[in-house]
Amino acid sequence: MLDLGRLRALHAVAVHGTVGAAAAALGYTPSAVSQQIAKLERETRTTLLERSGRGVRLTDEAHQLADTAERLLSLVEEAEVRLEEGRGLPAGRLRIGCFPSAARGLMPSALADLARRHPSLDARLSEVDPHLSVDLVARGVLDLAVAHDWDIAPLPVPPGVEQAVIGDDVCDILVPRDHPLAEREAVRREELVEERWIVQPPGTVCHDWLIRTLRAVGYAPRVAHQAEENNTQVALVAAGLGIALVPRLGRGPLPPEVVPLLLDPVPRRRLRALWRTGAARRPAITETVRTLQALWPEVAAAG
Repeated sequence: MLDLGRLRALHAVAVHGTVGAAAAALGYTPSAVSQQIAKLERETRTTLLERSGRGVRLTDEAHQLADTAERLLSLVEEAEVRLEEGRGLPAGRLRIGCFPSAARGLMPSALADLARRHPSLDARLSEVDPHLSVDLVARGVLDLAVAHDWDIAPLPVPPGVEQAVIGDDVCDILVPRDHPLAEREAVRREELVEERWIVQPPGTVCHDWLIRTLRAVGYAPRVAHQAEENNTQVALVAAGLGIALVPRLGRGPLPPEVVPLLLDPVPRRRLRALWRTGAARRPAITETVRTLQALWPEVAAAG
């Protein structure tokens, strides 16, 4: 009989692409994941992983087995949901994916609150890009995701995934203190035509929103620097290297060299919690979403 833990390890490698990434998602060491798959190979008398450069790739047989594992894990989840629902208390492991600024600005308080009130709940957090997290929820790799979208760039949600709004995060224009606009309280998009921008890389939600919004008023931004982390963007603004549009969530105190300005109209991104329809009744899901929504007004006010 096939061991479910070994199938879970193979499925994680198929989803995440590497043994290391699979280990991080499962909370194991890469060695432990490799051992699980080696045992599964002996158990099935089948080669499942092959060397490919410095990494590994799944064989055709491994992909077939991983697809079967996904269906089995879905059935196991259904059984666990029913048991947890019967007890009426959040319990068991809850795998949460979250984008970086929410992982820094929202999740520590939420996870600490859940741990204090529900000691039987084992909530585990991973930083994940918002667009990737939706697919990971749909495929059963994550139990819950905290993602965000914008008015002109809505987050696509596939069938079988449900969502709830956590709250709206306001974004500011950050300029150096000696910038000509630094004494203003608010600026319009049209006033920023000649500015040098510090932005996130192409393909990210924030980058795409900025490009589309500014093109809507007739110009393309002059991109001077690209940085994934908001704190890096703040540091570049502080050095006088450009301006940036940075959300308040997880931003922390600004250095004295940086001044925040409102952009008129004010850009906002909407935070959402997402989970599979089959797990909608699970107390761990409902209580975590409720906790995030309850904490948001305090977090937003602190930003």
